[in-house]
Amino acid sequence: MTRPGAVLKVLITGAGGQVGRMLMETRPDSVDAIACPHADLDIGEGAAVRDYVRVHRPAVIINAAAYTAVDRAESEPDAAKRINADGPGYLASAARECGARLIHISTDFVFDGAASSPYRPESETRPLSVYGSTKRDGERAVLEALGEQAAIVRTAWVYAATGANFVRTMLRIMRANGAVRVVADQVGTPTAARPFAETLWRIAANPEIRGLHHWTDAGVASWYDFAVAIAEEGAEIGLLPPDIAVTPIATVDYPTPACRPSYSVLDKRSLAPYGLSPLHWRKRLRAVLKEIPSA
Repeated sequence: MTRPGAVLKVLITGAGGQVGRMLMETRPDSVDAIACPHADLDIGEGAAVRDYVRVHRPAVIINAAAYTAVDRAESEPDAAKRINADGPGYLASAARECGARLIHISTDFVFDGAASSPYRPESETRPLSVYGSTKRDGERAVLEALGEQAAIVRTAWVYAATGANFVRTMLRIMRANGAVRVVADQVGTPTAARPFAETLWRIAANPEIRGLHHWTDAGVASWYDFAVAIAEEGAEIGLLPPDIAVTPIATVDYPTPACRPSYSVLDKRSLAPYGLSPLHWRKRLRAVLKEIPSA
């Protein structure tokens, strides 16, 4: 653990994204955080990554940078590979050179959705999409360069009160149309960005946490269940009218370029020994909705 009063120097790549912004918002007082958005560092440029890390010499790097346009990745595989696979490898090599830890954020999309019980960190990866394949390759690049010196944290269905995410999209559609159709046969777990960021800070402060781990909020939901909860909780606090119609549909009724896992619940027990246990996703959703302006 970090010594009381000690300052931990942490470099956050992808600091302009949803998780990166929340990491900066929840930064502990004991952390000297270097916010590094894409405009300051393109992690797909190996030489730039090496030079940036050499200059700043952080004790920990948290990689929140990613190519997350899941459907567009099907037509832009090289762009996805550059950020999701090559970039983490460059960061891992730079971390090894300066003796830093690397905490790399990955995704439930590395799994194929064929399981019937939560995926464990050691479960076999079998991605169905370009996005999932490049994220898996990024994990492999990190482990190859750093081994157990790295911590890889897979998460899923992340959202916040700001940015582009499912919750804000649902609110916009519900307000505009009074109704929405949502896929009901894809099951996972919504994850609020704030507690995820707080968990990443706990991991950053504890060098004993290494290897592959999973983190989402607790519980299980389909996208339809998630949308119903948004409608109900949103109406309860005045964000939405009380009569929003949410209709379940099948994946085949909403075709997309990328294939998504039908089941991607993650087993989070590996972090329990470190005092990390999540709250239920619906409780987290309620808190996030209260942060969103009613206008």
